[in-house]
Amino acid sequence: MSRLTKKEALDLIRHADLKELGRMATQRKKELHPKGITTFVIDRNINYTNICWVDCKFCAFYRHEKDADAYVLTFDEIDAKIDELLEIGGTQILFQGGVHPKLKIEWYEDLVEHIHQKYPTITIHGFSSIELDFIAKVSRITIEEVLRRLKAKGLASIPGAGAEILSDRVRDIIAPKKIDAEVWIDVHRQAHKLDIMSTATMMYGTVESDEDIVEHFDMIRSLQDETGGFRAFIMWSFQGKNTELLERIPDMEKPSSNRYLRLLAVARLYLDNVVNIQSSWVTQGPYIGQMALRFGANDLGSTMMEENVVSSAGAAYTMAKDEMLHLIRDIGEIPAVRNTAYETLEIFNT
Repeated sequence: MSRLTKKEALDLIRHADLKELGRMATQRKKELHPKGITTFVIDRNINYTNICWVDCKFCAFYRHEKDADAYVLTFDEIDAKIDELLEIGGTQILFQGGVHPKLKIEWYEDLVEHIHQKYPTITIHGFSSIELDFIAKVSRITIEEVLRRLKAKGLASIPGAGAEILSDRVRDIIAPKKIDAEVWIDVHRQAHKLDIMSTATMMYGTVESDEDIVEHFDMIRSLQDETGGFRAFIMWSFQGKNTELLERIPDMEKPSSNRYLRLLAVARLYLDNVVNIQSSWVTQGPYIGQMALRFGANDLGSTMMEENVVSSAGAAYTMAKDEMLHLIRDIGEIPAVRNTAYETLEIFNT
């Protein structure tokens, strides 16, 4: 099968019949996942700090150091959250924070080592590329050294957060202090070379063009060709409530559910070397999250025991394990719990 070109992907985004796109994406999904199993993970988002100097215009979560509600979690507070996760059978923490202007590599080493030693069954899936880049800068070491040192303490994989749209034109508008697109790519490249796997993400629905979206897909696919280090692709729409970006561009149109499904299907077709595509029910809601399984997604993501970033911007969907099982079974697929590496831990046949 010949690879989808950028021109063909652009044409599908703009002109393809939505039902036909769903059919095409489903066919590709079945080729990659012939057993009809849809996975999810039991994890918890732990945002260790909301202090951030980057001031992204699309973010409602960050605070400055002197704000009354700014925080850095203590190790005891983090432990309490992990204890609660273990009680429901969780296996992973998605560990991210704001880009704190003062925390250096030693603080992160102590934190990762503490969690890894105290909770050896918990996988630490943590620290976005922009966090890692700034840890390197503030610590006056290379990104490679940051990654090596954190891996030695127990960091297992890194999330794709901070990609937004991999276009510097877009990034200069929505997050002018954030790292450039090529830097985001290079952090993941360096992680992959150290056998630290990661995920790739995309946040659309701000000021990007269709061409920007296809270029984003292409940068992900190209790095995956080079390293094979992306375990999954996750895409979600901009959530504007309480954000500076929406205040600056108040007539910005909220992306429709059809737009989400269309882009998801094209992502499944274009990212032929990324095995897993995750549904973003957290921003789209359970119904569209389920529909995404008919548009190329094979994973429902996390039961989301805790989520603070997109909820700050107005997305407040939650889902329990039983509801995930129902949504997956409802479309004739087999639910299964996975771990961070997308290895199946338990299949629910009945």
